[in-house]
Amino acid sequence: QAFFVRCLPLSPKNQAMPTTHIEAQEGEIADTVIMPGDPKRARWIAETFLKDSKQVTDVRGICGFTGSYKGKRISVMATGMGVPSMGIYATELIKDYKCKNLIRIGTCGTVRHDVKLKDIVAAQGASSDSQVNRIRFKGYEYATICDFSLLLTLTETAKEKGIPLGERTESTSAEEAAKPHLQVGNVFTSDFFYHPDERVNPLMKQYNVKAVEMEAYSLYGCAAEYGAKALAILTVSDQIEEGLHMTPQERQSTLNTMCELALDTAAKVAGANA
Repeated sequence: QAFFVRCLPLSPKNQAMPTTHIEAQEGEIADTVIMPGDPKRARWIAETFLKDSKQVTDVRGICGFTGSYKGKRISVMATGMGVPSMGIYATELIKDYKCKNLIRIGTCGTVRHDVKLKDIVAAQGASSDSQVNRIRFKGYEYATICDFSLLLTLTETAKEKGIPLGERTESTSAEEAAKPHLQVGNVFTSDFFYHPDERVNPLMKQYNVKAVEMEAYSLYGCAAEYGAKALAILTVSDQIEEGLHMTPQERQSTLNTMCELALDTAAKVAGANA
């Protein structure tokens, strides 16, 4: 039984920019890239946080910008939603634009009661119902993990900003417990937004999966294959089992915290001459 997949070969090393999905010219994208899913969020980050930002791509409405943040050259590139879309942009940024540090930011849901709305989850690893990394790893199981140096820089930056780290305990004061915490752990990247398997949520709870989202597994696989550093940082917007959701106002104010944390981390790792 034959089947056909529409695909293109990877660009040769000497191919001139732009690529199939990114129209930026060579040198227009920094070595460190913040990657929100939503193009409108990418534009908002560039206009709000970057100095002298310039739009460098807008193919199919997926926009990207480059500017400076705290003296470091940083790019912001939207990715769209899901594993395939993330795979396209991560691959082209690393292979064609020689990007070194990719930091995904976005929202996520959780089924764990010890992970609260507005908490920030750093994805130390990513499990998934997707098969892309099994295919990438020639049929074997590949443990998709973030880059430790990025994760360490993130946690150090969170401490500097006064963001509590880790889970709340019985000794955590009421004042401290009310603050958004940075939690580090495994996430579940799903190909489904509306998952048909009712066993998934209990499994995530049993295995201490902090959050569910749709891109980290793809990002980490691409970074591993092509030799870049990657990290996903997620704000908890939905407590799935408790039926709790952040309001639009809460999303805006809390996402500010995540964006600043990601940008401060990016500024520390960005190349001095990037």
